[in-house]
Amino acid sequence: MQGNKKKENKKNRKSLPTGFIYHSDYLKHNAEQIHPENKERLSKLVEHLEKNGFLSKLKKVEPYIPSIKWLEKVHTPEYVRKIEEVCRNGGAMLDPDTPVGPESYQIALLAVGGVMAAVDAVMNKEVKNAFCALRPPGHHAEKDKAMGFCIFNNVAVASRYVQNKYRMKKVLIIDWDVHHGNGTQNIFWTDPSVFYVSVHQFPFYPGSGSENEVGEGEGNGFTFNLPMFAGSGDVEYVEAFENIIYPSAVKFDPDFVFISAGFDAHENDPLAQINLTEEGYKRMTEVVTRLADRCCDNRLVSVLEGGYNSHSLAFSVEEHLLALMNQKSK
Repeated sequence: MQGNKKKENKKNRKSLPTGFIYHSDYLKHNAEQIHPENKERLSKLVEHLEKNGFLSKLKKVEPYIPSIKWLEKVHTPEYVRKIEEVCRNGGAMLDPDTPVGPESYQIALLAVGGVMAAVDAVMNKEVKNAFCALRPPGHHAEKDKAMGFCIFNNVAVASRYVQNKYRMKKVLIIDWDVHHGNGTQNIFWTDPSVFYVSVHQFPFYPGSGSENEVGEGEGNGFTFNLPMFAGSGDVEYVEAFENIIYPSAVKFDPDFVFISAGFDAHENDPLAQINLTEEGYKRMTEVVTRLADRCCDNRLVSVLEGGYNSHSLAFSVEEHLLALMNQKSK
């Protein structure tokens, strides 16, 4: 009887729409600056999805400004206050790659709240899974330091949120951004409740992410890096997802899955030398959705990280969404 109920629950979730988190305020972060991480990444993505009739198939989920207590589960209070103060005073360069303007603090909060809203929608069975089209990205942000276009670590904060609010004990983060997510790795370095898996170009920015970085103490073995040589493409990535990431993640048996979904490993992206195509992203997504279906009743939230060619980003996200929706390409 219980098994039948579990099957019915899965059937119910599978019939739900995929959630889409977006807010026009995301375009205001450093809106006038010439920078790889610019507002056109999102504006052209949303235009593409509207033009193709995608947005009508997705359930819009509204982001919100979260309580600071959730950020402080990941970031130091001093760091959060510093970002607020810097932005209130007009903005500055937080590191050589990471500018902020007067509105960036509130928008960075809204990015964190976007992922938390996606978690709420998944946990309340309003959607079966969700994609967060937001900026600024987050996976380079450490506990007390901005880095690599990132201010707050969106996925890390949301991981603590789903653990604390919804009692999801074990969280899996799969990070396929072309750059290693040093911030996410460092935040969960000693934590066995979060399994951080990263597949990325190596050696490359930010310099971390070798295969011998596996965590420490109780977290030993819960950081899993798969470095990829420049020139790798769909074949190498899909093989890694099917034969290495999937069985390792199944063994961990997560209660919730996040994807740090950077699309800057695309062959046309200007900031790296990995040769993924839209088809590669679709097949990687299919592996992760199969994993989420097997382990955790499809509880999956995907969060935009990098992707700096607006054309390839838009088409890659389209294939990613089709796989999340469990629909075939046109």
